[in-house]
Amino acid sequence: MAARTASLYDGMLARVLLVPLKVGFALVLLLAGLLLTAWTVDWVCVEYVWPGRIEGLRELLAVELAARTDLATRQGGAAASVSAPADWLYALVFEWTGLHEMARHFAGEGGLSVPDSIVRSAWIGRHEMVETAMLGTQLLGLRAGILVRILPLVGVLYAVGASEGMLQRAIRRARIARESASLYHRAKIGQVVVLALGGVGVLVWPQPVAWSSCAAFSGVVVTLLAVGQLHYFKKHV
Repeated sequence: MAARTASLYDGMLARVLLVPLKVGFALVLLLAGLLLTAWTVDWVCVEYVWPGRIEGLRELLAVELAARTDLATRQGGAAASVSAPADWLYALVFEWTGLHEMARHFAGEGGLSVPDSIVRSAWIGRHEMVETAMLGTQLLGLRAGILVRILPLVGVLYAVGASEGMLQRAIRRARIARESASLYHRAKIGQVVVLALGGVGVLVWPQPVAWSSCAAFSGVVVTLLAVGQLHYFKKHV
């Protein structure tokens, strides 16, 4: 019995210690997937959609920077916090990996070794693609920062919807009215789908994002789904 208890304890301890590693690995995969998706969308637009090619991406980045500055000003945030998410993400992807320093090295006038000369030729041949990835990374960081600033509003609207849903649930239970586990689960999954797909959509959208409309739409949808979820909640809370 002692051996089984010790084995159970060791198994639970191992699972607890592995949780941060699993979460970290999942976040890394999520970030990599978002970056690859954003780079692909930006590259397709630069290659086939925007008349000015890379200039179209620069203009889009400037528009999103102005939107983030306006949002930070209205919320009373510091000016330095405007570009912080973009700077952090760019540093993570390009500076910490040495790619930024490599680009500076290849842009210099000094002599290069034979291997560096070969790499430099390949780098210059794909200069526009690399610059697209750099600008796309900053754009993704800016939009992620805007989403973080919008989340409190969505959270408040969810709380309003949850309160209304609990009130409707109390009325339903008092009247012994219909309860539905399927509607409860559909509303709960719907919230995750709306937030996940909506978040990814605005992060990689190749045009300026109407942030006010997106925030209002997502807030209303989440509120309605929260009402439906808790209205049909069957268990005791």
